[in-house]
Amino acid sequence: MSKALFVSPHPDDEILGCGGTLLKFKDLNFSLNWLIVTDLDKKDNYFSKRRKEISEISKKIKFDRISNLKIPTKKVDQVKKEILINKFSKIINIIKPEILFLPFINDPHSDHRIVAESFNACIKSFRFPFFKKIMMYETISETTHNFIYSRKFNPNIFIDISNYLDKKIELANVYKSEIKKHPFPRNDESIKSLAILRGVQSNCKYSEAFELVYEII
Repeated sequence: MSKALFVSPHPDDEILGCGGTLLKFKDLNFSLNWLIVTDLDKKDNYFSKRRKEISEISKKIKFDRISNLKIPTKKVDQVKKEILINKFSKIINIIKPEILFLPFINDPHSDHRIVAESFNACIKSFRFPFFKKIMMYETISETTHNFIYSRKFNPNIFIDISNYLDKKIELANVYKSEIKKHPFPRNDESIKSLAILRGVQSNCKYSEAFELVYEII
C-alpha cells in the first residue's frame, strides 16, 4: 500500500489544496497521513469548535495517522528552524511516505513559507530514500494572493478530481469559520472556479494543480 503524507500548516489547508486528491487517493487505497503543524490557543473562542472540525474531517477522510505538532498559530516563526526540522524528520521516519504534499514555498502566510522551507532539509533522498514524489499545492487566499514575491506558483502536475469536487466543497464547509460568501476568497464558488481553471489546463472537468519538487522513477 502506497503512503502519502499531507502537510497542513493549519487545518483547512489540506482540503483547500488537496481535498479532491485526498478523496481520490482514498479510493485508490493509499495510506493517508495528515500532519497538522499549528493549533489555536486554548483561550481562543474557536478552540473547541476547531477540535470538532478536525475530528469531523478525520472521520470523513479516515486518515491512517494524524500528527499534530500544536505549535501556536502565527508563532511558527518563533520556533527555531532546527526544532521544526527535527520534529518533521521524526514524523517522516515513522510514516515513511512515498508521496509528500507541501504548501507552496512562497505563500504570503509566513507559516506556509516556514513549513515548506523547513521541509527542504527533510527531503534529501540520501537520508529519506522512501520518497518517490514531492509536490507543493496551492491554497486559495494564500497561493492565489501572492502579489509581491517574484517566485510564483508554477503548476506542472494536475490531478483529475472531476468525481470529487462536490465532496471537496462539502469538506471545506466543515471549517465554518474559514468559508464565507463571495468575494471572500475561501468560498464554494472560488473553489469550483479554481478547479475549472486547472481542469481547462489539463483537459479535465475539474483538477487540482501541484508544482513538482522532485520525482524518482
